[in-house]
Amino acid sequence: MTTELTTLAWTLVLALIYIGLPSQLRTIETGTAYNASARDDEGPPVGVITGRLQRAQMNLFETLPLFIGAVLIAHVGGRNGALTGWGVSLYFWARVVYLPLYAFGVPYVRSLVWLVSLAGLIMVIVADLHG
Repeated sequence: MTTELTTLAWTLVLALIYIGLPSQLRTIETGTAYNASARDDEGPPVGVITGRLQRAQMNLFETLPLFIGAVLIAHVGGRNGALTGWGVSLYFWARVVYLPLYAFGVPYVRSLVWLVSLAGLIMVIVADLHG
């Protein structure tokens, strides 16, 4: 398997972490009975860190489909190389760093890290277009 596909697979594992953390915190906030219910009402207010993790998850899910598509296009098109390798690595590692930065409410640096992930995504797209 290529570096790009391996990194994509690890990014999907990371996405599960992005899903699981806010879910677990929300269960702690609302209790198991509420979590197992149909959740017809909103339940108690979302905690600060849970809210941050939910927003980080939404942020990841805005670019994740683009990342998946770009990596698959590179793979199918045989455009794997230095640009795609660096691009997927930047995207993945920036997303690893982004989650705790968002959870702990670190401003500016979090935005810079997001830009690094975007640069990685753009690198893969550029490789797709100019392979």
